[in-house]
Amino acid sequence: MVFKVTEGVMISVEQFYQPDYSNPIQGEYMFAYKISIQNNNLFPIQLLRRQWFIIDSNTEKKEVEGEGVIGVQPVISPGEQYQYISGCNLKSELGKMYGSYLMENVMTKQRFQVKIPVFQMEAPCKRN
Repeated sequence: MVFKVTEGVMISVEQFYQPDYSNPIQGEYMFAYKISIQNNNLFPIQLLRRQWFIIDSNTEKKEVEGEGVIGVQPVISPGEQYQYISGCNLKSELGKMYGSYLMENVMTKQRFQVKIPVFQMEAPCKRN
C-alpha cells in the first residue's frame, strides 16, 4: 500500500493483479485498485473531478479525466473516509498510475488539488 497526504486529505492505494480477467498471450493484463480517501480537515469536502495518468512498460501513456469517481461525487465529512474499487488494463505486465482529485471545501466553495500517489502494477512472473 502507498499513501500521500495533500491539503489535509490522505489518499491510500492498494492494487491487485486480476489473473482471471487477464490474457498475457494477447498482451492483456487487468489490475484492480482500492482507493481510500481520508478527510483529516475540520470541514467537509467533495470530490468533484479526477485525473489519472497510466503508463505501462511499453511506454504507452494514457490520461483519464472526468467528473467524480465510479459515477459519484462523494462528500466526505471531517474525520471520515470514502473508499472505492476500480480497475485498469495494461498491454504489458508492468506499469504505474498516479494522478489527482479536484476537491472542494463544502463550506467555503474553495477548490484544491489532492495528489494521488504513484503506485506500481506488476503481474506475477510465471516460474518454471
